[in-house]
Amino acid sequence: MAGHTITRAQLTEAVYQEVGLSRNESAELVESVIAEIGDALERGEMVKISSFGSFAVRQKGQRVGRNPKTGTEVPISPRRVLVFRASHALKHQINHGLTHRSTASGTSRAAARAGAARRHGDCV
Repeated sequence: MAGHTITRAQLTEAVYQEVGLSRNESAELVESVIAEIGDALERGEMVKISSFGSFAVRQKGQRVGRNPKTGTEVPISPRRVLVFRASHALKHQINHGLTHRSTASGTSRAAARAGAARRHGDCV
């Protein structure tokens, strides 16, 4: 693992570079999208992002756990947990290295993806 983390600031910069909005507008857009995802999950709705994955909140019931150090049983209270399930497209991208960006040669990311899909026999 590389140990690199993508931050909100980096997402904002990517939106600024790709879409052409101002930096302030890009920051507002990123914050708005993150807030909407969070609000939908808080309401118990599933969030699906095409070719990326889906987020859902799952209810976990009360159970008895064990302190690994002492062996003492400890009750674990009921809670809601966030679950992410990656799409097949994202899994394929991760496993087959389709993240090649051709921005230096002037090719758009969408064109690069379409070319990669054609090389692998996928529908575009």
